[in-house]
Amino acid sequence: MSSDSPGFELPLRLLLGFRVLIDELHAELARQGHPDIRPMHGFVMQAIGRGGTTAVDLGRTLGVSKQAAGKTIETLERIGYVERSVDPGDSRRKIVRLTPYGLDALARSARIFETLRARWSREIGEERLSALEADLRKVTPPDMFRLDIPGWFGTL
Repeated sequence: MSSDSPGFELPLRLLLGFRVLIDELHAELARQGHPDIRPMHGFVMQAIGRGGTTAVDLGRTLGVSKQAAGKTIETLERIGYVERSVDPGDSRRKIVRLTPYGLDALARSARIFETLRARWSREIGEERLSALEADLRKVTPPDMFRLDIPGWFGTL
């Protein structure tokens, strides 16, 4: 079966769908008290997680250099999303942890994504949206929480 759509349209439409969701997420986050958070910060905060991490481990997880991770940590620290402290097990290491403000941003993001998904469900129908999600699961790796996108894009 042939399609009238050129092959390059598929990745662009998938990226555009991602962009629409992320732009709407960030507009709503700004309305809810998080005006300084940027799309790449979400990947970083997910990689830091609830237990915290080091700049070296963060860089490894994100697929970027320790220096790039360090710059992003500095930015997130300056705007209140993370804090650094000495590792109680090794005073030479600094642990980066999410602040309550950072945790609030992640919790709000999860709720906003649920709202956005519900809107898409109303627009195209739950059956079609569920089928789209199922089809995407078939053609993508099972590890959907891969956080090395910043390194793959060559950003940070």
